[in-house]
Amino acid sequence: MTLDPETFEAEKYVEYFPKLQQAYKNAFSRMNEEYDSTLIHGIDQAVLNESEPFYEGDGEFRVELPPNPHERLDGVVVVEEETLDAVLSAYTEAIRAELRRVFDVQ
Repeated sequence: MTLDPETFEAEKYVEYFPKLQQAYKNAFSRMNEEYDSTLIHGIDQAVLNESEPFYEGDGEFRVELPPNPHERLDGVVVVEEETLDAVLSAYTEAIRAELRRVFDVQ
């Protein structure tokens, strides 16, 4: 599959949507096995539901998170800011790895 940033941007919520869902689902499963499931569910529902994936070219994806992820988890999950930053970083990397795998651009 030949993928370029412009095509990805134009087709990501149309043609590529099932692959995006699969990548996010795979990353969720992986993270849910490795980390506290309450935290992973909270991040999934309160933060990643408004994230945006971008294809940068050369096999690299970027996942843009919504502003103030810490505030989004207030009242959902109790977690220290440092822990949340570390888990969010790992979760974002897991999504990027799954995007590379499902779009076969590794």
